[in-house]
Amino acid sequence: MTEKNKSIENLLRTSLHSWHTANGGKMVNFGGWEMPVQYENGILKEHLGTRRYGGLFDVSHMGRFRIQGKDTIAFLQHVLSNNAESLEPWQAQYTLIPNSNGGLLDDAYLYRPGDEYFLVVNASNREKDWNHLHEQAKAYDVSMEDQTSQISMIAFQGPLTGRILARLLDDGSMPETFRNSISEIMLAGTRIIVARTGYTGEPLGFELFIPSEKAEEVWDCLYQSGSDEGIVPAGLGARDTLRLEAGMPLYGHEFGIDQEGREIPAFAFPLTSVAVSFSRRKGDFVGRQALRNQFEEVRKLRKGQYQSSEILPRRILPLALTDKGIVRQGDAVFLNGTKVGLVTSGTMVPYWKFEGEGATMSITDEHDRRAVALAYIDAQIPSHQELEVEVRGRRLDSQLVLWHGRSEAPPYFRAIPLNNKPEAQRTSSAVSGENVSLLLNKSLENHEWRQQNCINLIPSEMTQSSLVRLLQITDPCGRYAEHKELIAAFE
Repeated sequence: MTEKNKSIENLLRTSLHSWHTANGGKMVNFGGWEMPVQYENGILKEHLGTRRYGGLFDVSHMGRFRIQGKDTIAFLQHVLSNNAESLEPWQAQYTLIPNSNGGLLDDAYLYRPGDEYFLVVNASNREKDWNHLHEQAKAYDVSMEDQTSQISMIAFQGPLTGRILARLLDDGSMPETFRNSISEIMLAGTRIIVARTGYTGEPLGFELFIPSEKAEEVWDCLYQSGSDEGIVPAGLGARDTLRLEAGMPLYGHEFGIDQEGREIPAFAFPLTSVAVSFSRRKGDFVGRQALRNQFEEVRKLRKGQYQSSEILPRRILPLALTDKGIVRQGDAVFLNGTKVGLVTSGTMVPYWKFEGEGATMSITDEHDRRAVALAYIDAQIPSHQELEVEVRGRRLDSQLVLWHGRSEAPPYFRAIPLNNKPEAQRTSSAVSGENVSLLLNKSLENHEWRQQNCINLIPSEMTQSSLVRLLQITDPCGRYAEHKELIAAFE
């Protein structure tokens, strides 16, 4: 037996391992787990398939900790960066596990299905996170259980996934149509927690929490139901290209220790702003003051008052390559011959082309490739600066951008290649006139739709009948308080 086979045999395996190996999964060591990096069609097709139709990802290697007890909220408020008390039942929130220096042990997701709480952490940090949280828990009346082996986790991401999932329901209902909502469903005879969360940047996407003994049955049900429509199984390779294109961080790249051996401050990454709360109700949580100091530096940056600071010396921004080539983690970034940072993540990603503008954009059958990255850059450098990246002794031209793609217009993630001019730069009066006309027409259509096809349950949103509207012409008053009894009226 070879050394490689010995090491593979010692790896942990998810409950979907047999399916992966039987269906062409190329298995690798990832965080101590034997996981598929890709299938036979390859990473590029898995990436494009997810963006156009949908992708199935086995993410059971991620850690899942159930936390319960009388002091659960107080404990979560102390060890996590976000405001756990604000998390309503059947919601989830992105959060961080900070250290006392304002760096991160990990980034994580906190879920509250009903009155339970469980925390999902990165596979490579599971043991470290467990030890840290277990030590902190000694001061609280809480218990923790590592359910990673009992509960499997499937990510189902992409434009068609909601429709496919909805038609397979045996019971229950889909989560509300906003990100981070949760519901409980029955699918393939199995009770499942499903959340509108994910790591691909897709406008539509779900993560399913399934008893491990039922995971393969549920996976196969989803795949068989969607494969004829373009749904693909996708490995870790496509998961990484998708998250990078969406500008999402990965621990060990955008969080943790940088390539020069220094800790990356939590607020160096823009997404941190939605994961940290300084609510008084949190009290003095781990790393609060250090995080607050970083936050003040971010405020100075936004106001144009920032001066070079060791508290937040650099920030992480999307970087697009304008020369031919590919950049990788650790490649040095230069401005006018001076080193100003490092690439934290970089690769070549495929993307679908769209035609039209704004609300009229539609996806085409054409696709292309582009080199994208995230870079840890001196904080004072402007967000559109042209830079150079050193790759194997060559300096390649690149430019900082605001984003590589956007998710605000479901059902598709829209790539934004560097050669696309931002909407704000288009000054043609004809284009502006078309946009105004389009907006007015869309508004009128929406108005008629709300009047004729909707039953609005919010009083102020209701549309009266035609007769009532005619009567109101003679008495244009709003009697919002008519239903309330006023004692003074009877004195």
